[in-house]
Amino acid sequence: MIENIPFAAMLGIKVVVTLGLMLGVSLVLIYAELKWSAHIQSRVGPWYVGGRWGWAHPLAEALKFLQKEDLVPDAADDKVFRLAPYVMLAGTVATFVVIPIGPDVVARNLDLGIFYLLAVSSLSTLGVLMAGWGSGNKYSLIGGVRAGAQLIAYELPLVLALVAVAIQAGTLSLTGIVEAQAQTLFKIGGVDIALPYVLSGQIIGFVVFVIASLAELNRTPFDLPLAESELTMGYVTEYSGLRFTMFFLGEYAGMVSMAAIASTVYLGGYWLPGVSDDLLNWLGPFILVAKIFFVLFLFIWFRWTWPRVREDQLQGLAWKWLIPLTLFNIMATATLKVVL
Repeated sequence: MIENIPFAAMLGIKVVVTLGLMLGVSLVLIYAELKWSAHIQSRVGPWYVGGRWGWAHPLAEALKFLQKEDLVPDAADDKVFRLAPYVMLAGTVATFVVIPIGPDVVARNLDLGIFYLLAVSSLSTLGVLMAGWGSGNKYSLIGGVRAGAQLIAYELPLVLALVAVAIQAGTLSLTGIVEAQAQTLFKIGGVDIALPYVLSGQIIGFVVFVIASLAELNRTPFDLPLAESELTMGYVTEYSGLRFTMFFLGEYAGMVSMAAIASTVYLGGYWLPGVSDDLLNWLGPFILVAKIFFVLFLFIWFRWTWPRVREDQLQGLAWKWLIPLTLFNIMATATLKVVL
């Protein structure tokens, strides 16, 4: 029956489902960060105020943003200014196309899935640069330039961390990477044992990927393009109303997409030991979401624990520590791949 659905209709269904899942999880994440951050910092207000467990807080935030007037500064480049939030959000949505949520459930299983992810994930930085340049504001421009400088720091460690995964799995397909993690490593008492890559040689890559992801998402301690204490609000200073909401939502959707990538390539994705493929087609999405929220908790934990770093500190962290670690990880992975 599925084979008889026209290509355009199937594409539309996949886009709607992808948007629904992404935005749904993003809204849950906004509520989760509000509660977790309040608990971490012992702030009574966001933890209790707004109904039971503060459930009304996100609704009040959404209503506030929708009521604000959408303004475009006179000095702004109108087309670039208006297009920037859509470009940022489009790059985030595009990453979910190749994320498998079950053995037979994936929008598009690309043989070059990792290359595709690295390409489309960079669109978010393009959106930030467009917002900074198009706003006609010096603070916004500095924020956009900082985003470009930040790209030099985190992109190479991010790529090298995924290179080691591709070497160990022997494929660039995300579905193939999940299947490789499900293969038997050794036996104990006649029982096949398989481990996700984070427990079977890629712990360094996972740590580096999480740190680089925070830099790509412009999240504390790497929120230099925003830096409200220095740049008012960085590249979003001149945005208001719905467009500001799209940047805000894009940040959380980006968190979900990066967490989905990390869960897929390091934590086994939809796979769980002892569960058959038939069951994984149904349980896989729930397993993947549970792993995604584990990575999201790490993102939130980092944000509310570490202070903002300077640009030179970020560059030093990337070039003196993260890149050498990923190069060592690639060398060790390639050696073990040949020997074992």
